[in-house]
Amino acid sequence: MLWSPEQDAALLAVDRWLKAGDSPLFRLFGYAGAGKTTLARHFAENAGGDVAFAAFTGKAAHVMRQKGCTGASTIHALIYRPASGEEDGEPMFTLRHDAPASKADLIIIDECSMVDEDLGRDLLSFGKPVLVLGDPAQLPPVKGGGFFTEGEPDFMLTEIHRQAADNPIIRFSMAVREGEPFDEQTEECRLVSREDISTDEIMAADQILVGANKTRKRYNDRLRDLHGHTDMTPEANEKLVCLRNNKKKGLLNGGIWTVDRRMSPRGGRVRFSVRPEEGGKAVNVSVPRAFFLDGPETVPWPQRKGADEFDYGYALTVHKAQGSQWDNIVLFDESFMFREHRARWLYTAVTRAAERLIVVR
Repeated sequence: MLWSPEQDAALLAVDRWLKAGDSPLFRLFGYAGAGKTTLARHFAENAGGDVAFAAFTGKAAHVMRQKGCTGASTIHALIYRPASGEEDGEPMFTLRHDAPASKADLIIIDECSMVDEDLGRDLLSFGKPVLVLGDPAQLPPVKGGGFFTEGEPDFMLTEIHRQAADNPIIRFSMAVREGEPFDEQTEECRLVSREDISTDEIMAADQILVGANKTRKRYNDRLRDLHGHTDMTPEANEKLVCLRNNKKKGLLNGGIWTVDRRMSPRGGRVRFSVRPEEGGKAVNVSVPRAFFLDGPETVPWPQRKGADEFDYGYALTVHKAQGSQWDNIVLFDESFMFREHRARWLYTAVTRAAERLIVVR
């Protein structure tokens, strides 16, 4: 493959880092379309030994696999294993030094801004070289993330490679980042008014993204109605988003789950068996009923203690969507709410779409 001078320099820098062996971590940062994943995949193919790919969410790991990163998993699956015994009938997970990470000669992590300190330190505890990929033009990470992005990049990719520049979604992201107008209208990327977006297009989207929590709640309520869900709390096949990490259960903040079945409520909590969006083993969760009736922000800590935290996931804020990517996104542009972070909010939102994006203004 013919690399640009910048990409050649990045490959050489990573190669020198691995051969030197004097640092456990290399930060390879770059803008959307700059070729971070392509470079990482190429380096893995030529590095020799066992290379493990992972990302914070299962959805991001799925995107890595689509881009040729064979066997990409969540970081959780890479470093944790079911513990012996159970807690309240639930399978528990713990750091295990015979986990897949222990057998890797190199670990490559995408969307690294989402990794918090506990997860980052557990990952580094295996003593393996870790190459992390990130995009500094995105919003600052959600609370608790940013363990790897707090440091300066060891190499920064700024040039958009030719194939990516042919993608109108990438062109839109470039225009947003550089403060330039964008008025293209293609099948892959459209900017429309609220009057011009149809209910069918909204229903067909893999994910709806918004800016404000009140907008998110309004659209979740509307989409529940359109899907025929009438109960006040989640029913089978409903889409939920996890709001808090619980590594013992394999729950990650921002992960999307589908309700397999409802179980009998207990106290003030509703209970479900949920399955991750990308597939995998179901997990039983127990959530304060008030999360779904009044909103998570209304629930005091005494009611949260020891509970799992979920909300409806048909519509997400862009902050909550960080670390994931979907093929088909409808974005309701509320960038005006974010003032000095307006461009970064919109850039982050646009780059969540892989194949098709409708921006509603």
